[in-house]
Amino acid sequence: MAERAGLDLVPAASPSGGRLLSINNYHYRRGGAEVVFLEQNRLFEEIGWDVVPFAMRHPRNLPSRYDRHFVEEIEFGHAYGPLRQLRHAASIIYSRDARARLRDILAEARPDVAHLHNVYHHLSPSFLPLLRQAGVPVVMTLHDLKLACPAYTMLRDGQVCESCKGGRIHNVVLNRCIKGSLPLSGLVLLETTVHRMLGLYRDTVDAFAVPSRFYIDKLVEWGWPRERFVYVPNFVDAAELRPGTDTGDGFLYVGRLSPEKGLEALVRAAALSRQQVTIVGTGPMEDSLRTLVAETGADVRFLGFRTGEALHDAIRACRAVVLPATWYENAPISVLEAYALGRPVIGTRIGGLPEMIREGETGAIVPPGDVVALADALAHFAALPPEVPATMGRAGRHWVETDFSREAYRDRLLSLYASLRRAR
Repeated sequence: MAERAGLDLVPAASPSGGRLLSINNYHYRRGGAEVVFLEQNRLFEEIGWDVVPFAMRHPRNLPSRYDRHFVEEIEFGHAYGPLRQLRHAASIIYSRDARARLRDILAEARPDVAHLHNVYHHLSPSFLPLLRQAGVPVVMTLHDLKLACPAYTMLRDGQVCESCKGGRIHNVVLNRCIKGSLPLSGLVLLETTVHRMLGLYRDTVDAFAVPSRFYIDKLVEWGWPRERFVYVPNFVDAAELRPGTDTGDGFLYVGRLSPEKGLEALVRAAALSRQQVTIVGTGPMEDSLRTLVAETGADVRFLGFRTGEALHDAIRACRAVVLPATWYENAPISVLEAYALGRPVIGTRIGGLPEMIREGETGAIVPPGDVVALADALAHFAALPPEVPATMGRAGRHWVETDFSREAYRDRLLSLYASLRRAR
């Protein structure tokens, strides 16, 4: 059952027969938010709901009979001309195209509930007042901290940053938080100012679904009322993930190679503990990490990007998955995948990670950025009798099968939707 202060969540009504307007910038598997968005759509289609997606047009999109309503693609990094760049800048702040197309969708298919994932910078929240006026309950899953931080990560130069707390959002420009660019940071400041002045999230979203309790606490700390939030953790389909039968050797990191992920500490810990670490992923730090590996003599292998069974095989081959983050992680699906594949997780005491790891039962928790503590954890896990990490892996999988399953996620949302519809 989803958890929310101030909202009576009744058991879900009959799960079939509803119509869900499901909204996200992208309609293909691009990142963690898109995985949740698309899997959620599939979950509700399986129980007889009519799912109406709304997204950007994109060459990689999955097919949909509603894609004629999708908005023009905005892809940052493309070499657009000056006029198109100006039009895109205006759309980031307030997309008239998204608002018009959403009006067409409402005329064609009146939804019982609308569920948003990531909409800023591309779709924009311009259409939200239309949903409010139409009496459609609105839920938004928070995959990041955009409601508080204009740059959405509370991160600057690879370190946690809360300079904008208390409404001091001008710091996004002073610190050039968006890709070190003054123009981009200024655009995001303007975007945030306009959205807050118009109350586009504050006055139109009925409930924010949040995958970690930490994010709820952080947003409340920044001034949001606690009763606006519902704890709805992420999920994986454990039935599609075959756990490893052997204990495995070495340690594995899966994710983006960027400063906030704590990878420099991981390489140094691998060298100090003389343990083998495999890194799966790509990102801006790859070259510097390879240089650090050569300097320290660490036993670290880089596998590059992996997905599907190739990724699952890499996880099954390790003794434990390591997430050495130094920023406010939300609720990484990689933790749940590791558990479902029968592997314990070593994570840092920051963000939502500690609530996803049961110390000594499904893994271990160390202070962020502490090379010695991380090295000690690697050495400790390497020295454990094989049955101990195997038992941890089984405990993690059982936890996923009960609290982080597809069915648990679906039922939480059904209960939330039913409560909001009753309130309307």
